[in-house]
Amino acid sequence: MADEQYDVLVIGSSLGGVAAAIRAAEMGAAVCLIDPGEWVGGQFTSQGVSKPDEHKYIETVGSTASYRQFKNNVRAWYRANATLSAVGSSQPIFNPGGPYVASQPQFAVEPKLGDTILKQMIAAAPGLTWRPNTTVTGFELSDDAIAAVKANGADGSETRYVASYVLDATDLGDCLPQVLREDEWVVGAESHADTGEAGAPAKAQPKWIQPITVVCAVEHRPAPENHTIPEPPNYAANRSKYHVKDGVITTMFAGGGTTGFNYRQYLDARNFDDPNFRYDRTTLNTGANDYDEESIPTGDPKRDAQIVQAARDLSLGFLYWLQTECPRDDHSGNGYPELRPASEAFGSDDGMAPVAYIRESRRIKALKTIVRSEIEQSRANTGPRAALFDDSCGVGTYAFMDGHALPGQHMSGFWINIWPVQIPLRALIPKRVTNLLAACKNIGTTHFTSGLYRLHPFEWNVGESAGALAAFCVAQDTTPHDVAGDQHLTREYQRALLEQGIPLYWWTDVQPGDPIWAAVQMAGATKVMTGDGNREMKFNPDDSVSDDTRSAIAAKIGADVPDGIDTRGHLAQWLFEQGHT
Repeated sequence: MADEQYDVLVIGSSLGGVAAAIRAAEMGAAVCLIDPGEWVGGQFTSQGVSKPDEHKYIETVGSTASYRQFKNNVRAWYRANATLSAVGSSQPIFNPGGPYVASQPQFAVEPKLGDTILKQMIAAAPGLTWRPNTTVTGFELSDDAIAAVKANGADGSETRYVASYVLDATDLGDCLPQVLREDEWVVGAESHADTGEAGAPAKAQPKWIQPITVVCAVEHRPAPENHTIPEPPNYAANRSKYHVKDGVITTMFAGGGTTGFNYRQYLDARNFDDPNFRYDRTTLNTGANDYDEESIPTGDPKRDAQIVQAARDLSLGFLYWLQTECPRDDHSGNGYPELRPASEAFGSDDGMAPVAYIRESRRIKALKTIVRSEIEQSRANTGPRAALFDDSCGVGTYAFMDGHALPGQHMSGFWINIWPVQIPLRALIPKRVTNLLAACKNIGTTHFTSGLYRLHPFEWNVGESAGALAAFCVAQDTTPHDVAGDQHLTREYQRALLEQGIPLYWWTDVQPGDPIWAAVQMAGATKVMTGDGNREMKFNPDDSVSDDTRSAIAAKIGADVPDGIDTRGHLAQWLFEQGHT
């Protein structure tokens, strides 16, 4: 068995895993990224959710620079390799999957193209080794640390990976049962006694895991083309589950709002004047093909595989129902046989994604667990931001905590409105093991709050900040627990994140690239200048500094603010330069 040594080993090429590996490598660490498959990018690519759930600030202040870089690389590929129409060319921020919407720019990418672009970013990162077709076979533990990770490569040879830090970036938190004690991780819904959350069950429910979906990609061809697939297994048993109406979705194609087709549409032919992009394409991912009888992980790999296969049959059946029985929007009959399985999306003849879309993972019991009351809109939490964490390592937002129901296990869904949130550093760190970090959907959240922190921009930010933390610890010869427990180290780590374009605090009017951006971010992150009372989350850097503000800040930092500091922006910069933030 050969030994290989790295500063950072990232297990899992999920979206978080890719972001973690790239960031750690770009900060100077020697990194290895391993995965049992060949795809990278998880929910964006191999899982087929290629039109992400985002928000109106995503292209400016509400995402990391590298997340935006990935999206811009995709846009650049289309501009260089496809002929855009006048409609597509006129979009200020190009969305391959639909029109430009100024109030909330949207984005989509073909699954295989997303995989390609991410692999290009991996290849460009210095000191990053990518090992596909590599399966973890075991862990060597020493006291409270991981001494080594054993894995089999594509040729069957076993390698012993020795790394200063190991990041679990698997979509299901696969490392946790092998590294942590049984009481150091959780799956499913915690009890009310565990979290104190409203709506939590009286008794923990480990089977209450959000449902998986095996996504199917389809292309809308012109009628009367007929691409009807053979009736799939278990269609008769599943037939009653199929429908178009789902939340805001009321039609398959008609109308100006969200439809069954455009909900996850990743190619809009109107944007192109190119024979390779003649038809609209989407992925089927609605309540009609959520597999809601049982979810994974069950703890039994064979049972997990059976559930995934059942979910695959359900999705194929949904496509067959759409082709043959779905009432047409124009009331002209039933079925859309012109829907063609888009084999191009994943390289599969039936258009099915190679792996299931995972909404909920095993989770570490972290130094900090984010609970529902800290992020929901309520009488006790009137916003405009969620609870503030002075160890923030990222930000994110969405309309709500998004929980899909699992009726087969008597689990209800939930849609709970939230305020824009931060990601606390401590949520990435397990309580005991010193060199394991969570880098995907497995951070210190609950069944409720994971319904927010699982979304694409969150997962990327979590992974990137975990990779940055590992690289920071290597460079500073410290540990994640030390960083979390020492305010000076926390501040140094946060400044390192800002240097990489990772925001820490919700300000909507000072954007990356502004000379005072880092100073304003630290002013908020350290709670020295929080913007209390401003419902639009604006910093207002050009406003004058009031006497009350001057006195309040002097009390916080234990020093007088010089008389020459005349604007809020100038004040934030002075605080930053003097080391007060």
